[in-house]
Amino acid sequence: MRLILLGPPGAGKGTQAKMLKEKFQIPQISTGDILRHAVKDNTDLGVRAKSFMDAGQLVPDDVVVGLIKERIKQADCETGFILDGFPRTMIQAEKLSETLTEMDLTIDTVVDLEVNADEVISRLAGRSTCPECGAMFHEESRPPKVLGVCDGCGGTLAQRQDDNSETILKRLEVYQESTAPLKEFYMRQGNLKTVIARGSVEEIFSRVCEMVR
Repeated sequence: MRLILLGPPGAGKGTQAKMLKEKFQIPQISTGDILRHAVKDNTDLGVRAKSFMDAGQLVPDDVVVGLIKERIKQADCETGFILDGFPRTMIQAEKLSETLTEMDLTIDTVVDLEVNADEVISRLAGRSTCPECGAMFHEESRPPKVLGVCDGCGGTLAQRQDDNSETILKRLEVYQESTAPLKEFYMRQGNLKTVIARGSVEEIFSRVCEMVR
């Protein structure tokens, strides 16, 4: 089972990806994670990526897709994988499609998590993240057991600087311009499924599972 999760910031892609990972025992592939690991391991692509990151520049699409290709080649991806938040642009989608074709692989389902702007603002404004293990919490829907402390590793929770109403609206505008067109791209491929990302995490997960069976 090979999946892509699409959706605006705050749609719950990371949360749903983690739950899918546990249910179907396939790895969750996040570009942020593979970039950090490649830089840490000092791989050829990691060295290239670090040179751009150190210069404060975006890592080029061909480098990111190359890192994803390396990740997909690993043994734990033989039965499938979940791409969490990638691709983000048409160029990335096309490069990814070309790479997968070269590998004789196809994406089974692209899940588009739909959520309105008001819901996104509510979710992100109350969100905090553990910088140590990446766990996410919300002051209403998923509060930590101890305020400001990660339930899993005990790290100090922090709110992202861009998780405020004004910045969130700008991020949504960017999403509509650059990422939303991917829905048409995957619709033409016949593998796009839309899920209304409203309700509890468990309710949304149930809808997602119906789409990926």
